[in-house]
Parts: sequence; structure tokens; C-alpha cells
Amino acid sequence: MLNITQKLPHALLNWYDKNARPLPWRADRLPYHVWLSEIMLQQTGVETVIGYYRRFLEEVPSIEVLAETDEQRLLKLWEGLGYYSRALNLKKTAGLIVREHGGRFPDTYDQLIKLPGIGPYTAGAIASICFEEKVPAVDGNVVRVISRVAGIYESISPSVLKKTIAESLTLIYPQKRRGDFTQSLMELGATVCLPRGNPKCGICPIEDLCKANKDNMIAHCPPKQERKAKKQQDISVFILICDRLLAVRRRKKEGLLGGMWEFPNIAEKLDSSQAMELAAQWNTKPASIIKSDDKIHLFTHIQWNMTCYSIVCHAKPNAFTWLSLSSLTESFALPTAFRMFLTA
Repeated sequence: MLNITQKLPHALLNWYDKNARPLPWRADRLPYHVWLSEIMLQQTGVETVIGYYRRFLEEVPSIEVLAETDEQRLLKLWEGLGYYSRALNLKKTAGLIVREHGGRFPDTYDQLIKLPGIGPYTAGAIASICFEEKVPAVDGNVVRVISRVAGIYESISPSVLKKTIAESLTLIYPQKRRGDFTQSLMELGATVCLPRGNPKCGICPIEDLCKANKDNMIAHCPPKQERKAKKQQDISVFILICDRLLAVRRRKKEGLLGGMWEFPNIAEKLDSSQAMELAAQWNTKPASIIKSDDKIHLFTHIQWNMTCYSIVCHAKPNAFTWLSLSSLTESFALPTAFRMFLTA
């Protein structure tokens, strides 16, 4: 167990009362709202999520509506947030909650963790914030805060570190305001106890409780994890145009960008003549070609090095779906990796 002082909850709750950001999902403690916000906030910044969160709730105000929402409409609402499997898991989980729990969220961590798409962090957040259960929610912000408070200087595997922090925090959770304590830890990590080079120790409410601060080790804590280099993949993208319509196709549900729409593409770098040859093999009767500037798109574990060709065609083979630009942008979920070529 880590050495975390019992003074931490009192100090953080006092600070949180005065400094908590008025985020829309904090206006109430409805499990649906907390769940939606936490899923959106995975890999996405708060400022970006606020707009998406509000727009999503306007159209999908309840878990019952979510369970019935068309999958493609859901992906369109999620367009631009990335990690689209999150949206599909939302619908899957909503359906399960409606069918098996009468539309009411399970109210314990042990029940929540069994739901698809809900891991230890999200289950902890819902259980503590909505139901005042004595269970932490350990994300990257909380790892950083507690690593510094406890003075963790040696590299530990991320899964072991999170488990150790969760077990240690459970021992000091307050009897009251457990949800607020959970959020105060997140808030401190998001606004004050920032990553290397940027921590605001001078305004930190627990500066005197922080071992890394006393040891002058803030810059080295938490210890850096060795990151694997992203896999490089060449992608040639085709914007096929015929009678003012664009060719798109839907990706397989499994894997990267599962279920999303995309422009035809191939996982290799083609020159213009090769691109025209492939377009001809697709029976589009290509007439002219323009190459766009190459672009890079980053995913968590892979980098797409993208070349794009706009090709005017004289035929519309049924292998593709042909849409007007307005229909594509208004009604179909097109990932950023492909959407960025529409403005190139």
C-alpha cells in the first residue's frame, strides 16, 4: 500500500468547493449523464467534449432513447470525437440496461463493471459520483496526483500502478461526499497537478502533503513509461467524383474505425498513374486526376501517411455508395482521417 495521508480528503474537498469548474455533467448526478461524459472524455479534452455532450443530450436525452437510436445517426453525432467503438458500445450497453435492468443503471461497482464498454475507471466514477460508493476512479490525472503525493519514483507497469493507487485510496475515502472526493482528485490533476514542466505547485492545496514536492522530484514523477513507436502505414485515398456525386463505402464493424464510412482507399502508396489504373479496375471509367497534399493522421498505435487523389469519373459502379457532398456531410459519419481531404 502507498503512504497517503488521511488529511488528503479534507484538504481537497475544501479546495474543490471553491475551484470546481462548472462542467455541464456536474449539474446533476444522473448516472446516464456521468456515464456519457466519462466515455466522451476518454482520449478527448474537456473543452472539446462540452459541445459534443450538449448536442448529444439534445437528441439523445435518455438511456431509453439511446437504446433505440439508429447506429449511423449515433456515429454521426460522434463524428470528430474519434474512437468510434465508444459510441457503438454506448448503444450496446444502453440496450442491455433497458432490457435487463428496466432502464435503471446498476448502482454498485461490481454490477457496473460487468457492462460492455465500462472498465474499472468508468465503473468507479459512476459508483462513487452517482451512488456514493467507497470506490476510486483512477485515470491518468489521478495517477499523476497520487504518484506525486506518495512519491512514486520507480517505473511500475500502468496496470499495477492503477490497482495499487485504487487500493490505497479506498483506505482514506471519506464517510461523506465520496463522489466529490473522486471528482476533486480528477479536478486537481486536470487543472493544477499538470504533467511535467507545467505543474502549478504554488497554488496546489496539498503542496505541503506532497512527497515529490518536498523531495524536489515533481518533474520526475510519475516515472516515464517507455512508449512504443507508432506503426507506420501508407494509405492512398480516392475521392471519386461522377455527376457531382462522391463514392464512399462502409468499413467493417470490427477493427479500426469500425462501422464508419470512408472514401475508397488502399493500404499502399500509389503514384498518379497507379491511382488511375486502380480506379479503372473499379470500373469507374476515370477521366482526370488531381493529387492533394499528403497528410498524416495519428491513431493511438498507428500513423497513417496519406496520399489523396481526386478523380473525375464517367461511371458509378454499384460497389460504392454515391452521395452528394451535402448528404455526406450532413447525414453520414465520416472520420476525420478522410473528412480532412474535403477541405484540402
